[in-house]
Amino acid sequence: MLNFTARHYRTWQPVRLTIEGEAITRIEPVDADPARLPYIAPAFFDMQINGYRGVWFGKPGITADEVLGVLQPHFGFGITRMFPTLITNSRENLRGGFRAIREACEREAWADALVAGCHLEGPYLSGEDGPRGAHPREHIRPADWDEFCELQEASGHRIRMVTIAPEQVGVLDFIPRARAAGVVCSIGHTGAEPEQIRAAVDAGATMSTHLGNGSHGMIRRHPNYIWEQLADDRLVAGLITDGFHLPASVVKCLVRAKTPERCLITCDASGLAGCPPGVYREGSVDVEVLSTGKIVVAGQREYLAGSGASTEQCVGYAIGAAGISLADACDMAGANVSRAFGMEEISMNSGSRADLIAFDFDEPSGRIRILATLAGGELRYGEVPDGAGRARSE
Repeated sequence: MLNFTARHYRTWQPVRLTIEGEAITRIEPVDADPARLPYIAPAFFDMQINGYRGVWFGKPGITADEVLGVLQPHFGFGITRMFPTLITNSRENLRGGFRAIREACEREAWADALVAGCHLEGPYLSGEDGPRGAHPREHIRPADWDEFCELQEASGHRIRMVTIAPEQVGVLDFIPRARAAGVVCSIGHTGAEPEQIRAAVDAGATMSTHLGNGSHGMIRRHPNYIWEQLADDRLVAGLITDGFHLPASVVKCLVRAKTPERCLITCDASGLAGCPPGVYREGSVDVEVLSTGKIVVAGQREYLAGSGASTEQCVGYAIGAAGISLADACDMAGANVSRAFGMEEISMNSGSRADLIAFDFDEPSGRIRILATLAGGELRYGEVPDGAGRARSE
Protein backbone atom coordinates (compact mmCIF):
# COMPACT_ATOMS: atom_id res chain seq x y z
CA MET A 1 0.00 0.00 0.00
CA LEU A 2 1.19 3.49 -0.87
CA ASN A 3 0.02 6.72 0.76
CA PHE A 4 0.95 10.23 -0.24
CA THR A 5 -0.33 13.79 -0.11
CA ALA A 6 -0.47 16.24 -2.99
CA ARG A 7 -2.53 19.03 -4.55
CA HIS A 8 -5.43 17.89 -6.70
CA TYR A 9 -4.86 19.16 -10.23
CA ARG A 10 -8.44 20.43 -10.48
CA THR A 11 -9.06 22.01 -7.09
CA TRP A 12 -5.44 22.75 -6.11
CA GLN A 13 -6.44 21.55 -2.63
CA PRO A 14 -4.45 19.00 -0.60
CA VAL A 15 -5.67 15.42 -0.85
CA ARG A 16 -4.42 12.16 0.58
CA LEU A 17 -4.29 9.20 -1.82
CA THR A 18 -4.12 5.55 -0.93
CA ILE A 19 -3.07 3.09 -3.63
CA GLU A 20 -3.32 -0.65 -3.28
CA GLY A 21 -2.18 -2.82 -6.14
CA GLU A 22 -3.06 -1.16 -9.44
CA ALA A 23 -5.86 1.09 -8.19
CA ILE A 24 -6.63 4.15 -6.11
CA THR A 25 -8.54 2.89 -3.09
CA ARG A 26 -9.07 6.16 -1.26
CA ILE A 27 -8.77 9.88 -1.91
CA GLU A 28 -9.74 12.36 0.76
CA PRO A 29 -9.10 16.01 1.61
CA VAL A 30 -6.50 16.72 4.28
CA ASP A 31 -5.34 19.73 6.23
CA ALA A 32 -1.91 20.56 4.82
CA ASP A 33 -0.02 23.54 3.45
CA PRO A 34 -0.55 23.52 -0.34
CA ALA A 35 2.63 25.50 -0.91
CA ARG A 36 4.69 22.54 0.30
CA LEU A 37 2.98 20.03 -1.98
CA PRO A 38 3.36 18.96 -5.59
CA TYR A 39 0.36 18.52 -7.86
CA ILE A 40 -1.20 15.16 -8.67
CA ALA A 41 -3.09 14.32 -11.87
CA PRO A 42 -3.92 11.42 -14.15
CA ALA A 43 -0.92 10.54 -16.29
CA PHE A 44 -0.71 11.62 -19.93
CA PHE A 45 -1.76 9.67 -23.02
CA ASP A 46 0.04 10.84 -26.16
CA MET A 47 -1.28 9.42 -29.43
CA GLN A 48 1.54 10.64 -31.67
CA ILE A 49 5.16 9.86 -30.80
CA ASN A 50 7.49 9.02 -33.66
CA GLY A 51 10.63 8.07 -31.74
CA TYR A 52 13.36 9.50 -29.56
CA ARG A 53 17.11 10.23 -29.53
CA GLY A 54 17.75 9.33 -33.14
CA VAL A 55 15.54 6.22 -33.32
CA TRP A 56 12.29 6.37 -35.30
CA PHE A 57 9.72 3.64 -34.90
CA GLY A 58 9.77 3.34 -38.69
CA LYS A 59 13.55 2.99 -38.87
CA PRO A 60 14.61 0.27 -41.35
CA GLY A 61 15.64 -2.81 -39.39
CA ILE A 62 14.50 -1.49 -36.01
CA THR A 63 14.72 -4.11 -33.25
CA ALA A 64 12.60 -4.79 -30.19
CA ASP A 65 15.51 -3.64 -28.02
CA GLU A 66 15.53 -0.29 -29.81
CA VAL A 67 11.79 0.03 -29.37
CA LEU A 68 12.12 -0.57 -25.63
CA GLY A 69 14.90 2.02 -25.51
CA VAL A 70 12.58 4.60 -27.07
CA LEU A 71 9.58 3.73 -24.91
CA GLN A 72 11.15 3.73 -21.44
CA PRO A 73 12.24 7.42 -21.23
CA HIS A 74 8.67 8.58 -21.83
CA PHE A 75 7.68 7.72 -18.27
CA GLY A 76 9.85 10.71 -17.38
CA PHE A 77 7.56 12.93 -19.46
CA GLY A 78 4.49 11.89 -17.51
CA ILE A 79 3.22 9.36 -20.05
CA THR A 80 1.74 5.99 -19.14
CA ARG A 81 -0.01 5.40 -22.46
CA MET A 82 1.10 6.28 -25.95
CA PHE A 83 0.72 5.41 -29.62
CA PRO A 84 4.08 4.73 -31.26
CA THR A 85 3.68 6.38 -34.65
CA LEU A 86 5.04 5.18 -37.97
CA ILE A 87 4.98 7.73 -40.77
CA THR A 88 4.85 7.15 -44.53
CA ASN A 89 7.38 4.55 -45.57
CA SER A 90 7.81 1.47 -47.73
CA ARG A 91 5.55 -1.48 -47.01
CA GLU A 92 8.56 -3.47 -45.86
CA ASN A 93 9.76 -0.85 -43.39
CA LEU A 94 6.28 -0.29 -41.99
CA ARG A 95 5.82 -4.02 -41.53
CA GLY A 96 9.20 -4.29 -39.82
CA GLY A 97 8.49 -1.38 -37.49
CA PHE A 98 5.14 -2.73 -36.36
CA ARG A 99 6.62 -6.20 -35.91
CA ALA A 100 9.37 -4.80 -33.66
CA ILE A 101 6.79 -2.96 -31.55
CA ARG A 102 4.78 -6.17 -31.21
CA GLU A 103 7.89 -8.11 -30.15
CA ALA A 104 8.79 -5.46 -27.57
CA CYS A 105 5.28 -5.60 -26.10
CA GLU A 106 5.30 -9.38 -26.00
CA ARG A 107 8.65 -9.34 -24.21
CA GLU A 108 7.92 -6.73 -21.52
CA ALA A 109 4.60 -6.31 -19.73
CA TRP A 110 5.35 -2.65 -18.92
CA ALA A 111 5.82 -1.93 -22.64
CA ASP A 112 2.58 -3.70 -23.52
CA ALA A 113 0.74 -1.47 -21.02
CA LEU A 114 2.50 1.67 -22.23
CA VAL A 115 1.70 0.95 -25.88
CA ALA A 116 -2.06 1.47 -25.79
CA GLY A 117 -2.09 1.22 -29.57
CA CYS A 118 -0.18 2.29 -32.65
CA HIS A 119 -0.70 5.17 -35.07
CA LEU A 120 -0.14 4.76 -38.81
CA GLU A 121 0.40 8.29 -40.12
CA GLY A 122 0.23 7.77 -43.85
CA PRO A 123 1.07 6.58 -46.41
CA TYR A 124 -2.42 7.44 -47.72
CA LEU A 125 -1.79 11.19 -47.70
CA SER A 126 -1.53 14.14 -50.06
CA GLY A 127 1.53 14.11 -52.29
CA GLU A 128 1.56 17.92 -52.63
CA ASP A 129 4.35 19.99 -51.15
CA GLY A 130 3.05 21.60 -47.99
CA PRO A 131 0.33 19.14 -47.02
CA ARG A 132 2.81 16.29 -47.45
CA GLY A 133 5.15 17.87 -44.89
CA ALA A 134 8.19 15.67 -44.22
CA HIS A 135 6.53 12.49 -45.51
CA PRO A 136 8.65 11.10 -48.37
CA ARG A 137 6.90 11.64 -51.69
CA GLU A 138 8.07 8.35 -53.16
CA HIS A 139 6.09 6.37 -50.59
CA ILE A 140 2.81 8.32 -50.78
CA ARG A 141 0.21 6.00 -52.30
CA PRO A 142 -3.52 5.21 -52.62
CA ALA A 143 -5.33 3.64 -49.69
CA ASP A 144 -4.92 -0.12 -49.68
CA TRP A 145 -7.03 -2.17 -47.27
CA ASP A 146 -5.06 -5.35 -47.92
CA GLU A 147 -1.83 -3.56 -47.05
CA PHE A 148 -3.37 -2.17 -43.89
CA CYS A 149 -4.53 -5.63 -42.80
CA GLU A 150 -1.00 -6.93 -43.33
CA LEU A 151 0.41 -4.14 -41.16
CA GLN A 152 -2.28 -4.70 -38.56
CA GLU A 153 -1.32 -8.36 -38.40
CA ALA A 154 2.36 -7.45 -38.02
CA SER A 155 1.52 -5.15 -35.09
CA GLY A 156 -0.40 -7.84 -33.25
CA HIS A 157 -3.59 -5.88 -33.99
CA ARG A 158 -2.35 -2.79 -32.15
CA ILE A 159 -3.04 -0.14 -34.81
CA ARG A 160 -5.79 2.05 -33.37
CA MET A 161 -5.35 5.22 -35.45
CA VAL A 162 -4.70 5.97 -39.12
CA THR A 163 -4.10 9.44 -40.51
CA ILE A 164 -5.48 9.81 -44.02
CA ALA A 165 -6.04 12.54 -46.64
CA PRO A 166 -9.63 12.48 -47.94
CA GLU A 167 -8.56 13.32 -51.50
CA GLN A 168 -6.23 10.33 -51.81
CA VAL A 169 -7.48 7.52 -54.05
CA GLY A 170 -9.45 4.87 -52.16
CA VAL A 171 -9.65 6.72 -48.84
CA LEU A 172 -13.42 7.15 -48.78
CA ASP A 173 -13.82 3.38 -49.18
CA PHE A 174 -11.07 2.72 -46.64
CA ILE A 175 -12.58 4.79 -43.80
CA PRO A 176 -15.75 2.72 -43.17
CA ARG A 177 -13.78 -0.53 -43.20
CA ALA A 178 -11.28 0.85 -40.70
CA ARG A 179 -14.02 2.19 -38.46
CA ALA A 180 -15.81 -1.17 -38.49
CA ALA A 181 -12.51 -2.73 -37.36
CA GLY A 182 -12.29 -0.34 -34.39
CA VAL A 183 -9.66 1.94 -35.92
CA VAL A 184 -9.99 5.72 -35.66
CA CYS A 185 -9.50 7.53 -38.97
CA SER A 186 -8.06 11.01 -38.58
CA ILE A 187 -7.82 13.66 -41.30
CA GLY A 188 -4.36 15.09 -41.82
CA HIS A 189 -1.66 16.02 -44.31
CA THR A 190 -4.42 17.03 -46.66
CA GLY A 191 -5.11 19.65 -49.28
CA ALA A 192 -8.69 18.46 -49.72
CA GLU A 193 -11.59 20.56 -50.89
CA PRO A 194 -14.24 21.25 -48.22
CA GLU A 195 -16.66 18.80 -49.80
CA GLN A 196 -14.00 16.07 -49.58
CA ILE A 197 -13.52 16.81 -45.88
CA ARG A 198 -17.27 16.51 -45.35
CA ALA A 199 -17.35 13.25 -47.30
CA ALA A 200 -14.61 11.78 -45.12
CA VAL A 201 -16.48 12.70 -41.95
CA ASP A 202 -19.70 11.30 -43.37
CA ALA A 203 -17.77 8.08 -44.08
CA GLY A 204 -16.66 7.83 -40.44
CA ALA A 205 -13.56 10.00 -39.81
CA THR A 206 -13.73 11.36 -36.24
CA MET A 207 -10.52 13.29 -35.70
CA SER A 208 -8.11 15.85 -37.17
CA THR A 209 -4.40 15.06 -36.93
CA HIS A 210 -2.39 18.10 -35.74
CA LEU A 211 -4.97 20.58 -37.04
CA GLY A 212 -3.36 23.66 -38.57
CA ASN A 213 -0.23 21.78 -39.59
CA GLY A 214 0.52 19.50 -42.53
CA SER A 215 -0.99 22.10 -44.84
CA HIS A 216 -0.07 24.57 -47.58
CA GLY A 217 1.97 27.61 -46.64
CA MET A 218 -0.71 29.72 -48.34
CA ILE A 219 -4.37 28.76 -48.77
CA ARG A 220 -7.44 30.66 -49.89
CA ARG A 221 -9.07 32.67 -47.15
CA HIS A 222 -12.32 30.66 -47.21
CA PRO A 223 -13.58 28.09 -47.72
CA ASN A 224 -10.64 25.79 -46.97
CA TYR A 225 -9.84 22.48 -45.32
CA ILE A 226 -8.84 24.01 -41.97
CA TRP A 227 -12.08 25.94 -41.49
CA GLU A 228 -14.08 22.90 -42.58
CA GLN A 229 -12.48 20.66 -39.96
CA LEU A 230 -12.67 23.33 -37.28
CA ALA A 231 -16.39 23.83 -37.86
CA ASP A 232 -17.37 20.16 -37.89
CA ASP A 233 -18.43 19.13 -34.39
CA ARG A 234 -18.03 15.49 -35.31
CA LEU A 235 -14.25 15.92 -35.34
CA VAL A 236 -12.02 16.22 -32.30
CA ALA A 237 -8.82 18.13 -32.94
CA GLY A 238 -5.28 16.99 -32.23
CA LEU A 239 -2.98 19.98 -31.57
CA ILE A 240 0.80 20.18 -31.34
CA THR A 241 1.34 22.80 -28.66
CA ASP A 242 5.13 22.87 -28.65
CA GLY A 243 5.43 26.62 -29.35
CA PHE A 244 6.65 26.08 -32.92
CA HIS A 245 3.92 24.27 -34.81
CA LEU A 246 1.19 26.77 -33.95
CA PRO A 247 1.46 30.40 -32.83
CA ALA A 248 -0.13 31.09 -29.46
CA SER A 249 -2.92 33.12 -31.09
CA VAL A 250 -3.80 30.16 -33.31
CA VAL A 251 -3.78 27.74 -30.38
CA LYS A 252 -6.18 30.05 -28.53
CA CYS A 253 -8.54 30.34 -31.51
CA LEU A 254 -8.55 26.60 -32.21
CA VAL A 255 -9.19 25.68 -28.58
CA ARG A 256 -11.92 28.28 -28.18
CA ALA A 257 -13.64 27.15 -31.37
CA LYS A 258 -13.46 23.42 -30.59
CA THR A 259 -13.63 23.86 -26.79
CA PRO A 260 -11.07 22.22 -24.51
CA GLU A 261 -13.26 19.13 -24.23
CA ARG A 262 -12.83 18.44 -27.96
CA CYS A 263 -9.08 19.10 -28.20
CA LEU A 264 -6.24 16.62 -27.73
CA ILE A 265 -2.65 17.64 -26.99
CA THR A 266 0.20 15.74 -28.61
CA CYS A 267 3.91 16.48 -28.67
CA ASP A 268 4.31 14.75 -32.09
CA ALA A 269 7.86 13.99 -30.96
CA SER A 270 10.19 13.36 -33.88
CA GLY A 271 12.68 10.53 -33.83
CA LEU A 272 15.18 13.37 -33.43
CA ALA A 273 13.67 14.59 -30.16
CA GLY A 274 16.44 14.63 -27.60
CA CYS A 275 19.16 14.96 -30.27
CA PRO A 276 21.67 17.84 -30.43
CA PRO A 277 21.37 20.52 -33.15
CA GLY A 278 22.50 19.45 -36.60
CA VAL A 279 21.42 17.97 -39.93
CA TYR A 280 20.33 14.34 -39.97
CA ARG A 281 19.60 12.09 -42.94
CA GLU A 282 16.24 10.39 -42.46
CA GLY A 283 15.56 8.06 -45.39
CA SER A 284 15.43 10.29 -48.45
CA VAL A 285 14.92 13.49 -46.46
CA ASP A 286 17.45 15.71 -44.68
CA VAL A 287 16.06 16.96 -41.37
CA GLU A 288 17.60 19.67 -39.23
CA VAL A 289 17.41 20.19 -35.49
CA LEU A 290 17.82 23.92 -34.92
CA SER A 291 19.47 25.47 -31.87
CA THR A 292 16.02 26.64 -30.74
CA GLY A 293 14.81 23.03 -30.60
CA LYS A 294 12.66 23.44 -33.71
CA ILE A 295 12.92 20.50 -36.14
CA VAL A 296 12.49 21.23 -39.84
CA VAL A 297 13.04 19.77 -43.29
CA ALA A 298 16.62 20.91 -43.94
CA GLY A 299 17.25 23.87 -46.21
CA GLN A 300 14.32 26.02 -45.06
CA ARG A 301 12.54 27.10 -41.88
CA GLU A 302 8.84 26.67 -42.72
CA TYR A 303 8.15 22.95 -43.14
CA LEU A 304 8.39 21.15 -39.83
CA ALA A 305 9.46 17.53 -39.31
CA GLY A 306 7.86 16.69 -36.01
CA SER A 307 8.80 18.32 -32.74
CA GLY A 308 11.57 18.10 -30.21
CA ALA A 309 9.24 18.80 -27.29
CA SER A 310 7.95 16.32 -24.75
CA THR A 311 4.33 15.96 -23.71
CA GLU A 312 4.52 17.77 -20.37
CA GLN A 313 6.17 20.75 -22.13
CA CYS A 314 3.27 20.90 -24.57
CA VAL A 315 0.74 20.74 -21.74
CA GLY A 316 2.48 23.62 -19.99
CA TYR A 317 2.66 25.73 -23.15
CA ALA A 318 -1.03 25.22 -23.92
CA ILE A 319 -2.05 26.78 -20.59
CA GLY A 320 -0.66 30.20 -21.44
CA ALA A 321 -1.23 30.03 -25.19
CA ALA A 322 -4.90 29.06 -25.01
CA GLY A 323 -5.69 30.77 -21.72
CA ILE A 324 -6.94 27.55 -20.16
CA SER A 325 -6.63 26.02 -16.73
CA LEU A 326 -4.08 23.45 -15.60
CA ALA A 327 -6.94 20.97 -15.29
CA ASP A 328 -8.17 21.52 -18.85
CA ALA A 329 -4.66 21.23 -20.25
CA CYS A 330 -4.00 18.00 -18.37
CA ASP A 331 -7.31 16.55 -19.55
CA MET A 332 -6.50 17.50 -23.14
CA ALA A 333 -3.46 15.23 -22.81
CA GLY A 334 -5.25 12.50 -20.90
CA ALA A 335 -8.97 12.04 -20.37
CA ASN A 336 -9.92 13.56 -23.74
CA VAL A 337 -7.57 11.19 -25.57
CA SER A 338 -9.02 8.20 -23.74
CA ARG A 339 -12.54 9.20 -24.76
CA ALA A 340 -11.58 9.82 -28.37
CA PHE A 341 -10.35 6.23 -28.68
CA GLY A 342 -12.93 4.58 -26.45
CA MET A 343 -10.31 3.55 -23.90
CA GLU A 344 -10.28 3.47 -20.11
CA GLU A 345 -10.40 6.95 -18.64
CA ILE A 346 -8.10 7.51 -15.69
CA SER A 347 -9.58 9.72 -12.97
CA MET A 348 -8.79 10.99 -9.50
CA ASN A 349 -11.41 8.75 -7.93
CA SER A 350 -11.41 5.64 -5.81
CA GLY A 351 -11.42 2.58 -8.04
CA SER A 352 -9.58 4.22 -10.91
CA ARG A 353 -6.38 2.65 -12.14
CA ALA A 354 -3.42 4.38 -10.51
CA ASP A 355 -1.81 5.88 -13.61
CA LEU A 356 -0.72 9.13 -11.99
CA ILE A 357 1.85 11.88 -12.16
CA ALA A 358 3.21 14.05 -9.38
CA PHE A 359 4.66 17.33 -10.63
CA ASP A 360 5.69 20.86 -9.84
CA PHE A 361 3.86 23.59 -11.73
CA ASP A 362 5.13 27.15 -12.07
CA GLU A 363 2.00 29.12 -12.87
CA PRO A 364 3.67 32.28 -14.31
CA SER A 365 5.76 30.33 -16.85
CA GLY A 366 3.46 27.34 -17.27
CA ARG A 367 6.43 25.05 -16.74
CA ILE A 368 5.66 21.53 -15.57
CA ARG A 369 8.36 19.38 -13.99
CA ILE A 370 7.52 15.71 -13.58
CA LEU A 371 8.55 14.37 -10.17
CA ALA A 372 7.09 10.88 -10.38
CA THR A 373 5.10 8.69 -12.74
CA LEU A 374 3.07 5.71 -11.54
CA ALA A 375 1.68 3.19 -14.00
CA GLY A 376 -0.83 0.74 -12.57
CA GLY A 377 0.29 1.73 -9.09
CA GLU A 378 3.95 0.97 -9.83
CA LEU A 379 6.55 3.72 -9.69
CA ARG A 380 8.10 4.01 -13.15
CA TYR A 381 9.92 7.33 -12.82
CA GLY A 382 11.22 9.53 -10.03
CA GLU A 383 10.15 9.56 -6.39
CA VAL A 384 6.64 10.12 -5.10
CA PRO A 385 6.84 13.03 -2.63
CA ASP A 386 4.69 13.43 0.46
CA GLY A 387 3.97 16.40 2.69
CA ALA A 388 6.98 15.37 4.75
CA GLY A 389 9.11 14.93 1.65
CA ARG A 390 8.79 11.21 0.84
CA ALA A 391 6.13 8.69 0.05
CA ARG A 392 5.17 6.19 2.72
CA SER A 393 4.62 2.52 1.91
CA GLU A 394 2.84 0.18 4.29
